[in-house]
Amino acid sequence: MTRKTARPPKPTAAELDLLRTIWRLGPSTVKDVHQARLAERPDLTYATVLRLMQVMHGKGLLTRDETQRSHVYAAAHAQDALQTNLLSDLIQKAFSGSGKALVMAALNEHVSDKEREEIRRFLKDDADDRKGNRDD
Repeated sequence: MTRKTARPPKPTAAELDLLRTIWRLGPSTVKDVHQARLAERPDLTYATVLRLMQVMHGKGLLTRDETQRSHVYAAAHAQDALQTNLLSDLIQKAFSGSGKALVMAALNEHVSDKEREEIRRFLKDDADDRKGNRDD
């Protein structure tokens, strides 16, 4: 019997906000995360951040180093791995498994002209790279 690799748990919107902060800061105390989040959410209390980070630790979204007086939390999953997992779920649920449908929806409604130009350059460079590999 083969075992599937455990998929990261799905964070709530509030948990994802804290994860983005922790990915940016690296391993952090509750105080560090609270201070960083205050710029965007001045109403956010220390107790709320503490409770949320404890819940996230229990869910397996964060690890916790308890060797210091102030516990240090870190993301249990790399940002790209968690985002890829969330994207896969979104593609399955909202776009019937079609990555193309997701991309087309994003291009039609959610991409600026600057981002569209970056995408064009990326696709051109990728095509040039593939062409170069075939010539070897």
